[in-house]
Amino acid sequence: MSSRRSRGGVSEEEINELISRLQTLLPSARRRGASQASTTKLLKETCSYIKSLHREVDDLSDRLSDLMASMDQNSPGAEIIRSLLR
Repeated sequence: MSSRRSRGGVSEEEINELISRLQTLLPSARRRGASQASTTKLLKETCSYIKSLHREVDDLSDRLSDLMASMDQNSPGAEIIRSLLR
């Protein structure tokens, strides 16, 4: 079946390659080293990792908003922050 196309036009070989690449991106998968996790476990870890990144971005955004609200908007520090966000 690896030579046939599955639904959506992606071959089993391409899916395996994508799963392998995904494994190299996840911190938990990298710590495990060469041991292979099931695809299901890997996808669950991926979802969990993405959710944690979203929470981190939300937290940093809140902290940045608080920082900007407490600063004089004409200060050099506020200008630096604005330039970084552009």
